[in-house]
Amino acid sequence: MKPRIRTRTLVALAALLLAAPFTPAAHAADTDAHIDGRLPSGAAYTMDIPAHWNGTVLLYSHGYTPTGVPNPARNAPDDATKSLLLDQGYALIGSSYASNGWAVADAVPDQLATLDAFTVRFGTARRTIAWGTSYGGLVTTAIAERHAERITGSLSMCGLVQGGVANWNSTLDPVFALKTLLAPGADLRLTGLESQAAATDAANALAGIVAQAQGTATGRARIALAAALHNIPGWNNPSQPRPGPTDRETQQANQYQAVMGLVQFPAFVWRHEAESRVGGNMSWNTGVDYAAMLHHSPLHKEVADLYAKAGLSLKSDLTTLNRAPRIGAEPNAVERMGRTSSFTGRLTKPQMNIHTTGDALIPVQAESALRRAVSAAGSARLLRQAYVENAGHCTFSPAEQIAALHTLEGRITTGRWHGTGPAVLNARATEADPSTPARYVRHHPTPYPRPYDLAHPNDRHQP
Repeated sequence: MKPRIRTRTLVALAALLLAAPFTPAAHAADTDAHIDGRLPSGAAYTMDIPAHWNGTVLLYSHGYTPTGVPNPARNAPDDATKSLLLDQGYALIGSSYASNGWAVADAVPDQLATLDAFTVRFGTARRTIAWGTSYGGLVTTAIAERHAERITGSLSMCGLVQGGVANWNSTLDPVFALKTLLAPGADLRLTGLESQAAATDAANALAGIVAQAQGTATGRARIALAAALHNIPGWNNPSQPRPGPTDRETQQANQYQAVMGLVQFPAFVWRHEAESRVGGNMSWNTGVDYAAMLHHSPLHKEVADLYAKAGLSLKSDLTTLNRAPRIGAEPNAVERMGRTSSFTGRLTKPQMNIHTTGDALIPVQAESALRRAVSAAGSARLLRQAYVENAGHCTFSPAEQIAALHTLEGRITTGRWHGTGPAVLNARATEADPSTPARYVRHHPTPYPRPYDLAHPNDRHQP
């Protein structure tokens, strides 16, 4: 590939470009081009356009970036995938978003403004595909639902496609169980913390309680129960030993690592930032039957076995959970979170989703939540979901991502889905890069434990 020309635009220049008239047709640069710029919102953007541009632009939405962490513009999930896509002639664009944290209200307009800036400079693309990973999968799906006229199709990878309200409800359940069963007398608030410092202190306090509990059979059983309420799998990081189907000790040890991560970041610190955006607590567990939730979890048998080994009554602990004082949501906060971050399921352009089976941060059951909404809205024909057998969050190979992209492009070209099963997806991945694994498998996620979407009217009255 030829060296790329590096050009840095200034804020004023970017605003001028955004106001310029659109070029009617796409055209490629004479050489490979790399462009960095800044949008009027303050968000940075980055673009890579190969000289042999194939006419398709990929609008990449990146994952969650906590406050206080550098947030550069990104236009691909990783360097290896980026290189393969540029070699195939795709133009790659993406922004940083104007703010960190739960920034959907910034991310969607910044992504569309980045697309505008690209169009001004290079013309209207033959195809525009929105794609994203993790939280960027939520941003991508929001664009697909609310700005479908701007894109040709969408690809969500390991996406937070259960939506914002469902996510925060499901994040509440495991920490509610941990506090109730491991530290019932602790003065520990789970929602509505007044500052990031208070959220950090609460996270550290509960993490200490969980770490101590891990040293006893009783504690380990209860941690496994909390993990099951969030559907945290027993193999959730590629660096972990992969347990056998009945190796409960290894399964629980692996879950413990993920539970500690959930406590230390999403459950308190990230929650506080999200609550500050919507003006209060947007999640609740009023009316939740934790016994029924565990019964529907694929981890039910593991929890039962660990309770039996500890000589502990699972029925008694579930009764304790169901009788414990509950947490109510603030309706205005639910409405604000739902308005920006929950889905109607109304797709008008094709969407392809992929997810790893061993994801602890956004469990694979998130895909069931999206399918529920899409099916209720009558758009199921436009959605396809496929699964990669691997531990971890977004741990796809570059080839597996490109296979999903090519599958979506086939649907765009022909108007029909062709070859969305594991064998065909693996063949496409091997063709894209024979040196990396192809691990698509048949998988049917169980229902998401706390679904919430705008396609089901009763969801809007849950609090």
